[in-house]
Amino acid sequence: QMQLVESGGGLVQAGGSLRLSCAASGYFFTPYGMGWFRQAPGKEREFVAAITWNGYTNYADVAEGRFTISRDNAKKTLYLQMNSLEPQDTAVYYCARSFATYSSASGLTARYDQWGQGTQVTVSS
Repeated sequence: QMQLVESGGGLVQAGGSLRLSCAASGYFFTPYGMGWFRQAPGKEREFVAAITWNGYTNYADVAEGRFTISRDNAKKTLYLQMNSLEPQDTAVYYCARSFATYSSASGLTARYDQWGQGTQVTVSS
C-alpha cells in the first residue's frame, strides 16, 4: 500500500528554521517527481517546491531563497529545509507524488495524485 508520511512540523519563532521530512513507502520512489504544498486556514492549497526524480528543483516565489527541497532516493525520503520562517508560513504542509514518472517539477496540484496527511507548521511572531 502506497503511503506518504510527513514529519518535522512544529512551533517555531519567526526567523527560525524547520526541516520537514516525507517518508515514502509501498512504491518505487526514484522515478517520481515530488512536491511540497501548504494550506493555511481559509486559503487554498498552494505550491511551495518541487523536485524531479534526478534533482531538478522548482520553487514558488514565497519559498525562493528561504526553502530548499531535496530528496534521498536510497532512503525514499523527501525533505524541505525551511529557513527564515515568517508568520505567513504558518500552514499545514503536504508532500505529494507526481502522477507520472520522470515528470517535470510541476507546481500544479493536478499533476500530483498521492498526498500525505500533512504536518502543521506554526510560526509565531
